[in-house]
Amino acid sequence: MTEESLIEYPCDFPIKIMGKSQQGFTQSILAIVKTHAPDFDDTTIEVRASKSGTYLSLTCTIQATSRTQLDSIYQALHAHPMVTMLL
Repeated sequence: MTEESLIEYPCDFPIKIMGKSQQGFTQSILAIVKTHAPDFDDTTIEVRASKSGTYLSLTCTIQATSRTQLDSIYQALHAHPMVTMLL
């Protein structure tokens, strides 16, 4: 049985990554995203700090080309020790 995707590719796909606010967090996340989406423009990243400044939320809207690409990005981000949550 083939699993059908509800997403039509290519498309703009936002990925929200959350983690503790710490040195190198944004750069580490950008490196992972750009590995799987080399055309990602890092000037478009949205960065928000929590009220207390303890956590950062990064939103990277990539040009997604396939389900495989998205799965790879999510797996790499999920495995990173600085990442607390993904949406």
